Amino acid sequence: MAEVTSVNSQITDAVTQANVKVLGDAPAMAVSLLYQATAQALANAAHNATSAQQQTNVLAQAVTAACAKSLLGTTVEVAE
Repeated sequence: MAEVTSVNSQITDAVTQANVKVLGDAPAMAVSLLYQATAQALANAAHNATSAQQQTNVLAQAVTAACAKSLLGTTVEVAE
């Protein structure tokens, strides 16, 4: 039971209940933040994989074009 003060007991009860609610919600909030951080990390990994695949495809097309020019007997110019 709360100690006797000059503050209305309804006020102290309301503040106590609010504090208990915050403490009760803390584990659920922590888990939800963990899930959100994990989802963000996985999304970043997928984005990086997609970007790397696109860059590899561009490089493969450039190499294929250079090889085709070489087979046709023309000179290959490399931009610097």
